[in-house]
Amino acid sequence: MRTVGIKVLKNKLSEYVRMAEAGEVVLVTDRDRVVAELRPPMERAPLAADALLADLVRRGVLTPPLMVREGPPPRVPVAPTRQLLDELAADRGDR
Repeated sequence: MRTVGIKVLKNKLSEYVRMAEAGEVVLVTDRDRVVAELRPPMERAPLAADALLADLVRRGVLTPPLMVREGPPPRVPVAPTRQLLDELAADRGDR
């Protein structure tokens, strides 16, 4: 474990990042007080949903989209408004 002041870290950042990449923990100090740590990244497990989707694509069960749209898909009316109102009136007429 190494300790380095902010000013020295700023001047030799690449060197300390390489140390962290190699597995060493570097404590960053400001006025002799530890304020941060440089360390190698932790192993991250993929999200379960992402792993499931990736597996389905790999097996050919699912095909990824060719284009990704922004926002929700366009709305398509189920039936014309007049038809819906007529059917609603007919249903209410039975009461």
